[in-house]
Amino acid sequence: MIPRYSRPEMAAIWSAENRYRIWFEIEAVACEAMADAGQIPADAARAIRDRGGARIAAISAADVERIDAIERETRHDVIAFLTWLGEGIGPEARYVHQGMTSSDVLDTCLSVQLVQAADLLISDTEALLAVLKKRAFEHKYTLTIGRSHGIHAEPTSFGLKLAGHHAEFARNLERLRVARQEVASCAISGAIGTFAHLDPAVEARVAARLGLRPEPVSTQVIPRDRHAAFFCALGLVASGIERLATEVRHLQRSEMREAEEFFHPGQKGSSAMPHKRNPVLSENLTGLARIVRAAVVPALENVTLWHERDISHSSVERVFAPDATIALDFALGRLAGMMEKLVVYPERMAANLRALGGVVHSQEVLLALTQAGMSREDAYKAVQRNAMAVWGSLDEGPAASGDLFRARLAADPEVSALLSMAALRDLFDPRRHLRHLDTLFLRVFGEKGPAAPAGWNDLLPAPSISVAMKPAPEVAPGAAAVKQEPASRPSTFAPKESPFAGPAIGMGITTSPPPATPHGAAPPAAPAPAGAAGQTDAEKKEAEKKEAEKKEQRPSTFAPKESPFGGPAIGIGFGTGPAERKPKG
Repeated sequence: MIPRYSRPEMAAIWSAENRYRIWFEIEAVACEAMADAGQIPADAARAIRDRGGARIAAISAADVERIDAIERETRHDVIAFLTWLGEGIGPEARYVHQGMTSSDVLDTCLSVQLVQAADLLISDTEALLAVLKKRAFEHKYTLTIGRSHGIHAEPTSFGLKLAGHHAEFARNLERLRVARQEVASCAISGAIGTFAHLDPAVEARVAARLGLRPEPVSTQVIPRDRHAAFFCALGLVASGIERLATEVRHLQRSEMREAEEFFHPGQKGSSAMPHKRNPVLSENLTGLARIVRAAVVPALENVTLWHERDISHSSVERVFAPDATIALDFALGRLAGMMEKLVVYPERMAANLRALGGVVHSQEVLLALTQAGMSREDAYKAVQRNAMAVWGSLDEGPAASGDLFRARLAADPEVSALLSMAALRDLFDPRRHLRHLDTLFLRVFGEKGPAAPAGWNDLLPAPSISVAMKPAPEVAPGAAAVKQEPASRPSTFAPKESPFAGPAIGMGITTSPPPATPHGAAPPAAPAPAGAAGQTDAEKKEAEKKEAEKKEQRPSTFAPKESPFGGPAIGIGFGTGPAERKPKG
């Protein structure tokens, strides 16, 4: 991996010096086990440990070059190392590598390196989890809009978003721990893995010293399904990184501006456009995730080797084992730093939550109508037709109040017959969606986190949906029942609240039924039509004039015949008074 994306600790694991130290430890411990079993002289084992240990402890760049030079001649990396080691040990070097094969050294060393890498990745993930928990608790009650298909869905909290990512990385942490255990395997079994020239006790001794377990059947190489499982786990961690990075990239888009990466003093976003603040960290993380996942398929393909062994897996692992672990280590560190400094804009989240005029509360209304007695099919139609009308009118005026949808529902006779204004207000409170935050946080973090801000729970509606049914009017005994009309409802876009305020123009929804007739009283007489008996000629002319003016009244741009609300008693739009009458001709 290039230095740009390499952190020192992880890069050191894959250095030539670390590899040769592990190789020496494998050979030295195997010699000590053989000496204890009486297979080689004890003095030889001590000489190998002392002289060889001193040589490997002082290994330098010049020594690495010397080993490389020998390999260029022998075309064999393990033989090149043993030759260099023997130059420092002397005659006793003839006992090194007794009964062993190259794969014993190479595969066991790779296991040690992967375990060392896993330990760093586990530590990285734990650090990221701590940051995600901190930010999730910080924004537990920060309201925002949840999106599905990229479209506003229903309210949620930014803290709950982060809690979901925390839960994913907690699973990834367990995957890394399992992968570490899976790959911690040792093979010191000789050619073809039969222990023909070795005692299995040697393998057990080496495994114990290196913190590994003996491979049950090595067939000369450690089976590659273990390595495939390891790199599949890394691929899943990388996908979790990309999922969170993609969320940040979307939230930083100019149209949303709900959160953004910290922009450092002196930082430049573009060589051409000085105004730019680009999500470069999250975009970089997306690319690094691709590098890590690129190791998964080759690791799976490495499982299939010819007979007891071949080396088709070797060149692949020499490339992607360092690259994938180094890239993932860097990505986890970068993601933790990015999330620690992530700038969050709750006000912008609130504005986006209201941006669609309140249609994001459609399910609350749907459920309330069904609980009030309306069939689900009819309730869906009633809610949808009002929601679609709001979608269609968003560009006709500011919707920042978030009340367009509620106003239409309040003016819909089918809806208003079952839900009162107070019930609708409750249904449109976004905090209803967060009533179970404590339960969700307890599931993810094992604790509820911070308590709700002062006044939050006092204003939060009860868990059950509030439905206000309109009671039937009381009828006095013996009196004829009189149909009661709902009281006139003022527009939620009254001039004092509406962006269209002004004395000459207004926008709103009103229903203006005739006053109810008192029980037992005769209904008021209807006005006489033009030309009715008993009218003077002057009265007839005046009545005819009023009828003509009424017919020429300019209709609303949302006239009842076009409006989704239907019916002659209700309308929404801009009224401008009667049309100017023109002389005939």
